[in-house]
Amino acid sequence: MSERSTTHFGYRQVPEDEKARLVGGVFDSVATRYDLMNDLMSGGIHRIWKRVTIELSGVREGQRVLDVAGGTGDLSARFAQIVGNAGRVVLSDINESMLRVGRDKLIDSGAVANLEFVLADAEQLPFADRSFDCITIAFGLRNVTHKERALESMLRVLRPGGRLLVLEFSKPTSDLLGKLYDAYSFGVLPRLGKLVAGDADSYRYLAESIRMHPDQEALRDMMEDAGFERCDYHNMTGGIVAIHRGFRAGA
Repeated sequence: MSERSTTHFGYRQVPEDEKARLVGGVFDSVATRYDLMNDLMSGGIHRIWKRVTIELSGVREGQRVLDVAGGTGDLSARFAQIVGNAGRVVLSDINESMLRVGRDKLIDSGAVANLEFVLADAEQLPFADRSFDCITIAFGLRNVTHKERALESMLRVLRPGGRLLVLEFSKPTSDLLGKLYDAYSFGVLPRLGKLVAGDADSYRYLAESIRMHPDQEALRDMMEDAGFERCDYHNMTGGIVAIHRGFRAGA
């Protein structure tokens, strides 16, 4: 009998076919407090990170945008404003709880005329080839079991000349910042998660998953291996977060 393949869930090794369920449990637990925790954890800076991602996307009126692992819809809401009625934005997430929170929030804001909500696995996106001008995935790629499959799936549904932007936690550029960041991540975040969301374990997983995610150079290499061209990255907040960008070949 062959051994089951394993992967990491935070610092734990788990069977590959169990990771999606475990990650799903994390987001089921935190969905209703997700936006509040983002503001508290980052001091609101996550809004700047997302704004820069949107600026780097180059999205224009009339285009089609896919927001993978879009969660509560921060990026989707802004993209919907940019592309206008002639364009289309698809907010997708593998987690039903997160997608429901995002859908309800955007409906309440009135920003749904050109929005679609799709329950979807990033590794097997249920869209036709060459469907989108731009794809974003913000703070979601590190939770995917097979990142290379997700990148290939996103490349498939991009139009020639289209671009992918990956906004994700990364590796601090200085040792001192790295030590301070570790102390905050493992000392403060779980306590904050316990106090606000009633869940310390999920935020401990968050800190661990960030450390297991590829650093800036490694993720750029992964994007190139998946077939993206002109790949680059932009560090923010001393490398705590980075935006990676890659293009599908063609005009």
